[in-house]
Amino acid sequence: MKPELYQEIALNRDFPEYNLNQGDIATLIDYVPHPAGKEEGAILEIFNALGEAIAVVTVPISSIDILKPDDRLSIRRLAPA
Repeated sequence: MKPELYQEIALNRDFPEYNLNQGDIATLIDYVPHPAGKEEGAILEIFNALGEAIAVVTVPISSIDILKPDDRLSIRRLAPA
């Protein structure tokens, strides 16, 4: 099932280029077609624990999962840039 816009999602893989890890939570803000007709992309807004926006990234749609009732939240410190 495709997540709805503005829904919180979880990443199902790491994105070291964005300093994002599997399990990180983001808000889905849009879908974008791939320019070469490949896999659709998902534009995500990333927030810190205080709700402050810290990044906007685009990832393949296959790398996001809908949150489920048995998912558990945790925190991790951002590595210094």
